[in-house]
Amino acid sequence: MRALLAAGAVAIATTIATSGCGLGAGSGTSDVTLTVTRDFGHQSVGTITTRRVPGAETVMRMLQRSFSVQTRYGGGFVQSIDGRSGDPQRHDWFYYVNGIQASLGAAGTAVHRGDRIWWDLHDWSAAESIPAVVGSFPEPFIHGSGGKRLPTALECAGDVGQACRVVSAELEKIGVPVAVQQPGTGSGSDSLAVVVGTWSDVKGEIAARLIAHGPSASGVYARFSGPRGQTLELLDVRGHPVRRLGAGAGLIAATAQSPSPPTWLVTGTDPAGVSRAAAALTPARLQDHFALAVQGGSYLPAPVTGGP
Repeated sequence: MRALLAAGAVAIATTIATSGCGLGAGSGTSDVTLTVTRDFGHQSVGTITTRRVPGAETVMRMLQRSFSVQTRYGGGFVQSIDGRSGDPQRHDWFYYVNGIQASLGAAGTAVHRGDRIWWDLHDWSAAESIPAVVGSFPEPFIHGSGGKRLPTALECAGDVGQACRVVSAELEKIGVPVAVQQPGTGSGSDSLAVVVGTWSDVKGEIAARLIAHGPSASGVYARFSGPRGQTLELLDVRGHPVRRLGAGAGLIAATAQSPSPPTWLVTGTDPAGVSRAAAALTPARLQDHFALAVQGGSYLPAPVTGGP
C-alpha cells in the first residue's frame, strides 16, 4: 500500500513541479505565519511570522527561505527540516494551511494573506491522513481555505445552552458571524461547521461517526465509549487507548470528509464536559494541538505522546 502511495507521490510531484511555474508574479501578500513542530505539535522547531510575502509565493518556497530543507521525489516532498528527517516507513513531514491538510504538494500550494502554515513531523502508522487539526485556531474561521473565507454554521444541542453561548461569543470575538441551528440540520458543502453537544447528542453527525471509527478514518486520536459516551479514551500515536476520562471530560477536535470543509466538534461525556471544552476554545489553549481533551483543570493534547 505504501509503495503505491509513494509511486503516486512521484507523479504528483512531477505535475506540481511543472504546474507551479504558472502561478505568476503577483503583488505578494501579508501576515503569514509558518510553524514547524514534531510529534503532533508536542515539540517546537520554530515559528516565523512574515509581514510581507513575495508575489507567487508557495508553501515550499517559504519553508525553504526560512529553514534548512531537504526534499525528495524531485523536490516535491520534504525529507528533512533543520536536520530532522522523516522515515518513509513510519514518520513523515505533513503540512496544514489554516488547520486543513493540504491537497497538493507544497510546491504547488500558493500562500494567501493571513495563512497559518504548519509543518509537523509525526508517526503516520495509525493515520496516513489527518484531514484537519485545531491548533491553528482562529483559523480556518477567519481566512478559510485557498484564500477564500467560508461561512460558519454553529450547531448546538438543546442541553448545552451555556456552552453554545461561550462558543458563539468566542467566534464573534474573532469576527466570525455564525448562524445557530440544531445538530444534524446540515451546514452545507461549502461551510465550516462547529457542532456543540454531548457525545450522545452529536454521535450521529458524519464527523462524529468518523471519529468513532478511529484515527485511520478521522485523524483524531480520541474516542468515546459506553452506551452514551460516558468515557473519553485518549489514544497514543499507534492508535491504542492509554488514558480514560470519565464524568466532566470534554474534547475539541476537527475532521473532514473530502471534499467538504472541516467540521469541529466541541463535545464531552456530559454537559459539564462540553462546558469545559467550550471554555478551552481559545487560540492560547489550542495552539499547536491536533486535538485537545479537557478534564477539570487539565488540558490533554491528543494523541498522547512521549516522543523523543
